[in-house]
Amino acid sequence: MIQIKNIYYMLSYAYRILREEGYKSVEGEDFSNIHDLFAAILVQGVANQCKRGLHKDYVSQTQTLKSLRGKIDLTTSLKESTLVKKSMVCHYDEFSENILHNQIIKTTMNLLVGNKKVKVEHRKELRKLFLYFQNVDMIEPHSIEWKAVSYHRNNATYQMLINICQLVINGLLMNPENGDFKMKEYLDDQQMHQLYEKFLLNYFKKEFPEYSASAAYIDWNIDDGGKEFLPAMKTDITLSKGGKTLIIDAKYYGSSMQFNSLYNSRTLISANLYQMFAYVKNRDQSGSGDVSGLILYAKTDEEITPDQDYRMSGNRMVVRTLNLGAEWSEIVGELNRIPLLMN
Repeated sequence: MIQIKNIYYMLSYAYRILREEGYKSVEGEDFSNIHDLFAAILVQGVANQCKRGLHKDYVSQTQTLKSLRGKIDLTTSLKESTLVKKSMVCHYDEFSENILHNQIIKTTMNLLVGNKKVKVEHRKELRKLFLYFQNVDMIEPHSIEWKAVSYHRNNATYQMLINICQLVINGLLMNPENGDFKMKEYLDDQQMHQLYEKFLLNYFKKEFPEYSASAAYIDWNIDDGGKEFLPAMKTDITLSKGGKTLIIDAKYYGSSMQFNSLYNSRTLISANLYQMFAYVKNRDQSGSGDVSGLILYAKTDEEITPDQDYRMSGNRMVVRTLNLGAEWSEIVGELNRIPLLMN
């Protein structure tokens, strides 16, 4: 089982702002559950944002007014007979903090305030922050269109906060029963998978600056030049240095092995191995053997976990597991040995 403190360290790499001075108090806390961890991060992060000022933007409004503002909706005004009452339906833009970003944050804080697993002091701090959100509406959590949330220079400081809110709502929040929202004990596998990928990529960027680390695309090694209908090949992490390349595929599954009922045996998951083989062979178009592949599973409770090293058609293929339930120093030790697989 993954340690709560390790999730904080993963978040601190995934979202580099958590390593800044303003979050040192969060790093020093002990957390008994993930709900309290997210609450502590939001307490500090939202307080920092409130000091800067809540971001505002133009919000479209429609109201029946006595005086002209913006554009008149003549059709609706006539339909509703507002002109008889010497008023009109107007469409106008208002510069307001009642925007999607702030609505998501307020909604998430409200969910955590209502969760008794969150420490009393954190719930008190979140309630105090509501004062800054008096003109912001709350929204139905499961109706949030996350793709509609955009960032630019003026609201870039919101990105980590919104990502934490998304982890709470998509990763923990269950469908309401009798109108009450309940939260799961741990993030679901999909949210943890995304965090796992982002953490690994940013870990290698931060700790191994001498390597080129990116989520790179791979071109298909085709003979006739026709690429129509071919799917894109995007790696989770590609490490490169001195002509050597290691492609890393991060996997956070409930199971890292598949069961073959015909032979009553367990094997590596076929699709994962086929995918990595395609990545490596298409990247190593010259057949040099300088491209290697690593499938890195997060360790599960299975009795048998893969730890294999193969040589396939001239390229090294490695399967490893990373125990996120271990002490952080052990995890760091395992990660720091990964670049050696390129040799």
